[in-house]
Amino acid sequence: MGAIPRKISLLAYKFLGEGNEDMLKSLFSRRWILTTLIAIAAMGVLVRLGLWQLDRLEQRRAFNARVLSQTDQPVLDLSGERVPDDITKMEYRQIAVRGRYDHTHEVALRNQVWKDLPGIHLLTPLQIEGSEQFVLVDRGWIPLEDISPEKWGQYQELGVVEVRGVIRASQSSPDFGARVDPTPQPGESLTAWHLADIERIAEQMPYDLLPIYIQQAPGPAWVDLPYRSQPNLVLTEGPHLGYAVQWFTFALILGVGYPFYVRRESES
Repeated sequence: MGAIPRKISLLAYKFLGEGNEDMLKSLFSRRWILTTLIAIAAMGVLVRLGLWQLDRLEQRRAFNARVLSQTDQPVLDLSGERVPDDITKMEYRQIAVRGRYDHTHEVALRNQVWKDLPGIHLLTPLQIEGSEQFVLVDRGWIPLEDISPEKWGQYQELGVVEVRGVIRASQSSPDFGARVDPTPQPGESLTAWHLADIERIAEQMPYDLLPIYIQQAPGPAWVDLPYRSQPNLVLTEGPHLGYAVQWFTFALILGVGYPFYVRRESES
């Protein structure tokens, strides 16, 4: 981290013309050494912030490319025993599946919003038709006053259903500042979760779950609760490049301007 600020400072010294040695002595004199060290540290922080924004930019580009590679794929027909081995790498690919819901092991996903109204999403295991396998389906939003499992019966979907939506990855790590789900005591089951952590949710199921879940898409024939929705994907590069240029510019201004300031003050 210190190499780049040092180069910026050396660049500043070249602009000073003759008297570089005197300037160096002034910068590291007893009067200025503490301020100089602070300025060098500040340049290091500014450059590190610029590099961090460039890292964020690369992560964003990689995310966009990954999403586009999946959204361009045909709909995955998840039926029978045909489950791709790499299904965990197919997040945001469209998927279709038929089966029957097991409402007795339904759980809720907390802190969900529909048109600024607080609520939850219902996560319901679906037994895939012609298979012994189960996949968790995010069936959509219901109001917060119905967070109690005793009220979920009105939202049941009985018989064979066809689910269309997108593949979503299991959520094992919360976002910054988000709450972490507690660890259930032996014999205890959580009915409401902060994260769709498939591995942990499967621990309280009497059967295995596929390592992904499906976020069900709204359909023209479905107008009732639960209200379906799809991920709001913004596939742009964001402001990261502009922020990186900004931080590098601040570092350059400090690296060039500080020696001039010291010389002016020393000569006054």
